[in-house]
Amino acid sequence: MAVSFKDALQSGDFIVTAEVGPPKGTDIAEMKAHISLLKDKVHGLNMTDNQSSVMRLSSLVGCHIIKEMGGVPILQMTGRDRNRMALQSDLLSASVLGIDTVLCLTGDHISLGDHKEAKPVHDLESLQILKAIRTLESGKDMGGNPLKGAPKFCAGAVVTPEADPIEPQLLKFEKKVRAGAEFFQTQAVYDLDTFKRFMDYAGKFDVKILAGIVLLTSARMATYMNQHVAGIYVPDKLVTEMAGVPKGGALQKGIEIAGRMIRKIKEEGIAHGVHIMAIGKETAVPDILQAANL
Repeated sequence: MAVSFKDALQSGDFIVTAEVGPPKGTDIAEMKAHISLLKDKVHGLNMTDNQSSVMRLSSLVGCHIIKEMGGVPILQMTGRDRNRMALQSDLLSASVLGIDTVLCLTGDHISLGDHKEAKPVHDLESLQILKAIRTLESGKDMGGNPLKGAPKFCAGAVVTPEADPIEPQLLKFEKKVRAGAEFFQTQAVYDLDTFKRFMDYAGKFDVKILAGIVLLTSARMATYMNQHVAGIYVPDKLVTEMAGVPKGGALQKGIEIAGRMIRKIKEEGIAHGVHIMAIGKETAVPDILQAANL
């Protein structure tokens, strides 16, 4: 039987999580293949929630399938697409289905996705979703009405250690800790010196930090993130390293870099674990773990 994510966090082990993206449609064969490939290699599997504002199969259904297949699901919930009634309803539904770990997110902006005419909800943002979870656990909904049976969750959140300026992120981080966040999966980190400085601060709090590792697949991808993705900085030396590989070798070099970073994070005790985001290259995750000696 799979160990619960909360128990894994409390075990003292180096924690590894990864992501699986649900399909845009009803064909779940590839999603199930990715779940099967990864479920026994990581402590938890995130099911993304309309990632990048692209409409897909729901995170809740995907997590239910992870659970049925013997994995440990981490339900991603964004405030972009649901009001507080729908969020609370989904949380209760998740609990009934045995899904007890939730990552609370505000959600990517609608302009990034494939339904630009959609109206974002944002009734609750990530901090308020955390508070909603703890309210439901008390036996009442956000309207103060009693529940017939209360859920119990391991709740997490996101932080961006390479944000510039970093001060607003630190304020949000502290608020999320006070609201009941038990773990954090970070935005992608590539500059470990900057990440260490963040961890010097975060280490003062009783929460687990999983460093976000996004697989680089080309020098162009690294350059794009530097230019267009707030809070991510790929150092020039990594861009140069990616650019210097022979044609067809970029993915393998990205795997090597990710494995090297994870190995250093573990060996130096920089963070409590890592969250691997392969973004469409889920089959590369086992190779990343092998490169990291995990």
